[in-house]
Order: sequence, then C-alpha cells, then structure tokens
Amino acid sequence: MNFDYIAYGLSLQSDTALPGLRHAMGKAVSNRVFLATKEKPNWVLAAGSLPAEVVHSIPAEPECSDPAFLVQKYGDEEFYELSYGDGARFFVDAAGTALWGECPPPLTVEDLATYLVGPVLGFVLRRRGITSLHASALSFSDMAVAISGPATAGKSTTAAALALRGVSALCEDITALSERQGEFYVQPGYPRVCLWPDAVEKLYGSEEALPNLTPTWEKKFLALDGERARFEPEPKRLGAIYLLGHRVEEEAAPRVEELSPREALLDLVQNTYMNVLLTREQRAEEFELLSRLVNRVPCKRVTPHADARRIGRLCELIEADARGIASERTASSARQS
Repeated sequence: MNFDYIAYGLSLQSDTALPGLRHAMGKAVSNRVFLATKEKPNWVLAAGSLPAEVVHSIPAEPECSDPAFLVQKYGDEEFYELSYGDGARFFVDAAGTALWGECPPPLTVEDLATYLVGPVLGFVLRRRGITSLHASALSFSDMAVAISGPATAGKSTTAAALALRGVSALCEDITALSERQGEFYVQPGYPRVCLWPDAVEKLYGSEEALPNLTPTWEKKFLALDGERARFEPEPKRLGAIYLLGHRVEEEAAPRVEELSPREALLDLVQNTYMNVLLTREQRAEEFELLSRLVNRVPCKRVTPHADARRIGRLCELIEADARGIASERTASSARQS
C-alpha cells in the first residue's frame, strides 16, 4: 500500500504512512517523488557499488543536539547520500525523483518524517532547480509573506506567534519559490511549525505546552490543524519579505525598516536553503533570480527586541506593514484595470 502526500509543490508517494505531512487528497501535481523505506531498491544497491566522494559535511558539536550531517555523491553525480550521526540516512537520485530512507532504532518513523520534510526535501528541491529561501511564510490578505534570516534568528518562533494570532501559515523553514509571468509564488509546506523548547516557553509559558516532534528528540511542534493555528494549503503570490536582524536592547525595538534592493539581495544570497551545494553556474543563476525577486517584492529589515515578552509588539508591526502592502497592491491593481 502506498500513501500520497504533497509538500513544497512536490507530490510524494511513500510506502510508509508519514506523520505530519499533508495528504494529497486527489490533487494533481506533476513533480512526483517516490520514497521507499523498506527493502533497498535496486538503484540504491547500484549506487552503493559506485565510488563515493564527500561534497559537504557538518561536524557534530557537543553543545548542539543536532547530529552531524554528511552529503556524499556516488559515481558521476548519479546518486547522493544524506546521512546523520544518529544513523538516519537517505539516498536520492540525481534528478530528485526517487528516495530511499532509513532511521534505525531507537529512531522512529517520526524521525524519518522530520528529516524528510526538512533537509531531504530541501535537497530534492535543489536537485530540481527550485530555489528556496531559508524562511517561514504566512498568508496575509491573499498574499504570502516570508520571514527570513540565519539559524537562531527566530523565524519559526515569529511564524508561530503570528499563527497563534490567527494568521494562516504556509511553510516553515523552507520557502520554495516558483516564478510565473514576473511574479513569485510560495508553495505550501506541511501543517506544522517546529519549535525548540525555549521558544515554546516564550510563547506559552511552559515547555510542555506542545508535543514532541519525535520520541527521541526534544524539539516540539505547533499543529496547524485549525485548533490553535491554521494552515494555508494553496500557493500564494509573494508580497513581502521580512529579514530578521539581531535582537537588541534598544527602546525603539522592535522595529521594521525599509531595505534597498541591493541591501536585501546581500542578505538573501546568504539565506537560501542548501546553498552550500551550488555550483558556480547555479550560484550565478540563483543570483539572477534573487535580483529579480528583490526588485519585484518589497523587503524590510526587522529588528526584534531582546526581551521575548515584546514578541507581541513585533507581530503587530509585521501584520500592520504586511496588510499595508496588500492594500497598496490591491489599490494599484484597481487603478491599472
């Protein structure tokens, strides 16, 4: 029996039921990906017989609970392996159409799904030539708003805080972009926002307010099931990008400020997903795409306050600014028609 899911504009067929993903429900999607989790398919056995070369690695750090990450290519870039220090590993074909993954005990299917919707599908999107921002995205007045920034900037925490205020969330951590007729669109991800325990405590007053993603990991998740927060299942035109800066103690914070396209471009080239794996030619192509993006979509600098209790004010500023951009676009469209 196979299970059909949809994420980031990809149609995923799996031989295992995967928690946390959105069922395809008969929705037709052309970008198909097949995931096997049981016996190794012949193509994985063939990959293992080819010469391997490490193309990227992240060493484990004692103070970080994330395991080490390793990417290897096999043969003449015919296959890739993504592996972790905890034993999880995934094989991907060069075209990003076939996957095989395993998470041996004590890891669980929840761990497999967590890796899948993060780095693994992020890698698949790269193989398919799809640029993704390292960002979370929400839906305001029928347009998408991306909240971008480096690791630990607070993207997911800000997205969760906005979702708890009634704003529908589109995706978390990976914002997959598609470009059509001069406009950029954000593809929905999966109906969860993943949060570290300290972020949950900031939002709820207790680390135990949300369930764990997996039995083996401390990270939590906010379900976008309509009970506490909502998920936006349809692609939305990207209307604004908010780039999170460093937290400060200044009285004027939090604040939202204009950014020139050049300033925004310098930030975004550092905050696309899996960009360490790009070739020189791919970097040039992505630079051109991002140049078009920052000249089409307003980009703002967001400076949060160091005091976590001011996150409500931060959300108010982003909401007001985003709705102002949406109203301006609506008025502009009405004038042109």
